[in-house]
Amino acid sequence: MPTTASKHSQAKEQVSAQESSCGDDLSSSASASHLGSAVSRASSDCPPPAGFYQSFPANLDGNRDPMDVGERNPPTAPLVVIPRNLDLGMGAWSTVHGVNIGSGIEKRGLVMSIWKSKALSKELGPGWIFDGNKLAWSLTKLERELHMLIDLDADKGRPTRPGTRENTHRIVMKLTNTVRFETLTAYLQSTCTFDNACLEAINFSDHLLRELPSQKYTQIKRSFFARGQDRSSLGGGVEAFKGVYQSLRVAHHISGPRLSVNVDVANGTFWTASLLHVAARELCRARDEAALINALRPTNTPKGLRDSAAFALLKRFRKLRVICKHRGAQHRDEHVIDKFLPQNAREYEFELHDKATNTRSKTSLYNYFSLKYSIRLEFPDLPVFRTTKKGTVLPMELCTIVQNQRFPFKMDDRQTANMIKFAVTPPAERWKAIEHGLNMLDWENDNYLKNYGMLINPAQTQVKARLLQNPKVQFGNGANDPRTSGRWDLKGKKFLRPNPRPLKSWGVCVITGRGPTADKATVDRFIQEFVKIYAGHGGHVENKNPAMHQYPSHDAGKGVEETWNKAGNQAQARPQILVFIVPDKDSAVYLRIKRSCECRYGVVSQVMQYAHVQKCQAQYISNVCMKFNAKLGGTTCRAIGTKSAGATGLFSVPTVCIGADVSHAAPGMVGASMAAMTVSTDTLCTRYAAACETNGQRLEMITAKNIEGMLKPLLQHWVGNVGGGRFPKRIFYFRDGVSEGQYQHVLQQEVRDIKALLRTADPKLDIPFVVLVASKRHHIRFFPKASDASAADRNGNPLPGTLVETGVTHPFENDFYLCAHAAIKGTARPVHYHVLLNEANVTNEELQTLLYEHSYQYIRATTPVSLFPAVYYAHLASNRAKAHDANVEGSGIVPSSGSESGGGSKKVSSQTGGSSDDASVDFPQLMPMPNTDGIQSSMWYI
Repeated sequence: MPTTASKHSQAKEQVSAQESSCGDDLSSSASASHLGSAVSRASSDCPPPAGFYQSFPANLDGNRDPMDVGERNPPTAPLVVIPRNLDLGMGAWSTVHGVNIGSGIEKRGLVMSIWKSKALSKELGPGWIFDGNKLAWSLTKLERELHMLIDLDADKGRPTRPGTRENTHRIVMKLTNTVRFETLTAYLQSTCTFDNACLEAINFSDHLLRELPSQKYTQIKRSFFARGQDRSSLGGGVEAFKGVYQSLRVAHHISGPRLSVNVDVANGTFWTASLLHVAARELCRARDEAALINALRPTNTPKGLRDSAAFALLKRFRKLRVICKHRGAQHRDEHVIDKFLPQNAREYEFELHDKATNTRSKTSLYNYFSLKYSIRLEFPDLPVFRTTKKGTVLPMELCTIVQNQRFPFKMDDRQTANMIKFAVTPPAERWKAIEHGLNMLDWENDNYLKNYGMLINPAQTQVKARLLQNPKVQFGNGANDPRTSGRWDLKGKKFLRPNPRPLKSWGVCVITGRGPTADKATVDRFIQEFVKIYAGHGGHVENKNPAMHQYPSHDAGKGVEETWNKAGNQAQARPQILVFIVPDKDSAVYLRIKRSCECRYGVVSQVMQYAHVQKCQAQYISNVCMKFNAKLGGTTCRAIGTKSAGATGLFSVPTVCIGADVSHAAPGMVGASMAAMTVSTDTLCTRYAAACETNGQRLEMITAKNIEGMLKPLLQHWVGNVGGGRFPKRIFYFRDGVSEGQYQHVLQQEVRDIKALLRTADPKLDIPFVVLVASKRHHIRFFPKASDASAADRNGNPLPGTLVETGVTHPFENDFYLCAHAAIKGTARPVHYHVLLNEANVTNEELQTLLYEHSYQYIRATTPVSLFPAVYYAHLASNRAKAHDANVEGSGIVPSSGSESGGGSKKVSSQTGGSSDDASVDFPQLMPMPNTDGIQSSMWYI
């Protein structure tokens, strides 16, 4: 791989990305693509990726890239184009037709059946594309508005069953628009801004790409999964296998902006195609069918019988398609599960009509299958289920789950661990999987693409990458230079700043419960070794024999209280930190400990598993010491690079870094979203304070009330303790987790509200902002050339500091990809940074240096991390916020009373930038943390 000198890089390297160009310049070996999260902005159900419709004003986006010649922003002059077809291989005009099927409330399966009917296909002719909702495209125009009645029974050559309503549906189609590819061409040639015509052109092209794969494979958004693939069991009746992901992007390239296709591996989770009762047994974690039957029995409570926890799990099977073959192998009776009934096959009775004698009699489901089909049910005590077909009830053991049905629920810890093992593959294996995906897509033989004249070059995208100079890692007793390895250790290292107050008042609580009983001698030995190693790293420990006791896990909150009292009484001082040794990974116990410590007593805590305590390994203790020291006010290390050292470094101007993130409830679950914000608490941005709060239901934008409630005390702390009573000269705002369609909302809502908050202190205050969005939810991966060993690590991943600014970035906006970390396993995923606002006129070189160097001073790691620490900490805090919710599992209290009850209830309404289900919902506020001993400005979330 060739290298070229650069004043701010070690080398330039040629790397490959998994994209293909779409256009007339098919002879070029360099193609491009852009990637990001798909965002719904059109009227169809699967619109094109966001980022195409959005072009920020030049004074807001900071999109002057010093690496380019000229401006990347398109001019805002009126559109002037030559009306001609898209000069990217597209063969003809495409017209858009509005489609109305039935009353508009029909399910998608019925809508597609009507669309694929023989009568409609004969009327329309070949080559039509339908989005499954309201839009259809064709090369020909409908000369008149189409009105048809489609009889699906007649269409399939079957008579209408007696006693059922007619299976006839109305369809209305009319011409609504013409796709203007010349507008998209003008946008790519920088002669016009992005408008709705460009969106419509890309919307059509995106659907065109997906038309044939959606007919051949199982489709999940932009991913496709084939039947018969190699599968890996995840446990609990769930399996995983690989598919292919593809999306259309517009990308910057040295020869000019172009369309490209991003292709990557897709990892999907599906229900195992097994017998339904076997899947139920695995789902409920029952050892056999007898245990399953017992687990499904109702639970007897003082108020009467109620469904068991196992029976409630069966609701996950709702809407699953199953095959019942009781009528023989030649009959494939497919049903959809509607509801499980509390009766079993012996108990469920129905009226049977004997047509021969015209008599009616009651019989059980068990007897029916025995007499009618000579099938003797092996497990008649299992509950039966009702299907969506009226009057049809079936036993589980006769039904098989249809393969390739998505598992849409949150996986448990074991399934997640198995999924990670399955999904994590080294670069060479991932590239082979991508090539397999390209064969699945088979663009060359796609008749829809041929019909519309779309040609795609399947060649790999070749992009130039720079390797940024790594910083040195400064500790209290010297510096370490990790060079390109991205690794260092703590042997012989003293923390840059140890705990400012000697550790005097602290206690240790051993939580007993499941697992082996903790041995006091083992715990004593561990604490002695822990104190020794912490002191070796520079920690100040005055009390080397903390108060210690045991407490059962069924009331961890009481254990916190006892530990607090014993530690305080021993030292005659307020406890500085409490240590807990737990038997396992019980999340309820963990949340209870954190809730009591942080919200009741205002003290930081450290939780460790007994298995690690038994091993008493020095490396583990050193890793825990980094978090321990951070919670006590210390700092592990700092990064010193060529651009960050001295009086002219990046922080020669008083600067505040703010990170923000919002976490949401698991798919299919209703719960409050948790917002978190972090603020740097020192001049070098090595330490961060954090605050969290509920943020409505699946509402991504942080509300103005939350910004004021969380950010105000944190900024006040900075002004009083870091700024010497003065405000910072500039603010960096790093936002995580927003899609491209919400970039403008970040500026118009969150940044606006932060500025409004600052003006409440001084109406004339106008601090310049630099706003960046960090994203890891994308499908870009880089594969260094095998011919240049100096560009890749031993696993074949890009070296830490690999920066890509062209080829896969947006042509008119300021974004780049940075691979700051060394991937331990699998293929490294770079972080996509998008600069939305640059009022401080910081150069890209300074921004990239800041992002890369600060990844080396993440406070609990001995390796650079992939994400900027302010964002990483906000992510940790938002996930930890549930520990401050009195209503989550393990609270053990009534939210409306007691010393740990939360604040009042607040009503959060739907806002712009939220999801479609942001109905006005009441969520109680999180329990506040008392700011005693400065816990609010500490790193309690580490």
